[in-house]
Amino acid sequence: MFSKYLAHEFTYAYIFHMKKPLNISLDENLISEVKKYAEANEISISSMVEDYFETLLRPKRSLKEKVSLVEFVKKMPENQAEFEKDIDWKRDYYLRKGAK
Repeated sequence: MFSKYLAHEFTYAYIFHMKKPLNISLDENLISEVKKYAEANEISISSMVEDYFETLLRPKRSLKEKVSLVEFVKKMPENQAEFEKDIDWKRDYYLRKGAK
């Protein structure tokens, strides 16, 4: 029998936002170099420009605002889940994997 904790299935929904075209004028040499870079890194020029604008507009956090990982973990709520004590996780995993 499978554990009730391993029997959950997940469904994901992907939401896409429509993008609008943007025309920009750049130096021919710069365009040539950007195209080479984009091809070498397997990335589109549009995504490069979008990433740049996002980093430019995203507010930068000062060092005072940053929280250490240790402090972040300490503030997390404790796990409230209760598990059966006699679950054979490994066996349940392989049984479920073989059932597919």
